Amino acid sequence: MDIILLKNIEKVGRKFEIVPVKNGYGRNYLIPLGLALIANKTNRNNLDSFKRQETAKLEKMLDVFKEIAAKINGQTLILPVKCGVRGKIFGSVTTLQLAKALKEQLDVEVDRRDILLPADAKEIGTYTASLDLHPDVDANISFTLEPDDPKIAVLIAENREKEAAEEAEEVERIAARKALDEAEAAEAAAAKAAEEATKAVEEASETAEEAVEKTADETTEG
Repeated sequence: MDIILLKNIEKVGRKFEIVPVKNGYGRNYLIPLGLALIANKTNRNNLDSFKRQETAKLEKMLDVFKEIAAKINGQTLILPVKCGVRGKIFGSVTTLQLAKALKEQLDVEVDRRDILLPADAKEIGTYTASLDLHPDVDANISFTLEPDDPKIAVLIAENREKEAAEEAEEVERIAARKALDEAEAAEAAAAKAAEEATKAVEEASETAEEAVEKTADETTEG
């Protein structure tokens, strides 16, 4: 069935998009909870009206959204997660986790459906999520995924240090190989130039000898 989303639904779509969903998911969950409407002819025709009502609602909340943005922009949340010794997290980060962290660490309440997570947040590190609050409000929050086990954190640091050293060695090997190739190419070019120069000298000498012989012959005949 096709539905009109009334809220941002992760992995489904953004507010006011018309998207297809399974009948049971739409009728038993999204529509009863007020998260969507069935995309029939009447609701499709009223879509512009829904958007205008939403715009008016957002305008009334503009100052609130600006205040939220001022609180979170430039801040970094800490999210302890379970992960392996290579830094890959188990499972995935959720908008609910981030919404809870915003409340606990910055005392900011946002609807988790308004949080847009980066797709690459799959291992230990720092990332940035954006908040879809209002078209005129630019709100972003950085968050750091860190191991919830200090022992794992030490192992990750050691592994990453080792990987960085190996990468540096590989870069040096590539640079050395490139320098050697360039030196060999320069040597080959120099040898070729010397060979061509020698050949040119020999050809010039032969031409000179032929000219002398021709002059001698002409003198003798004269």
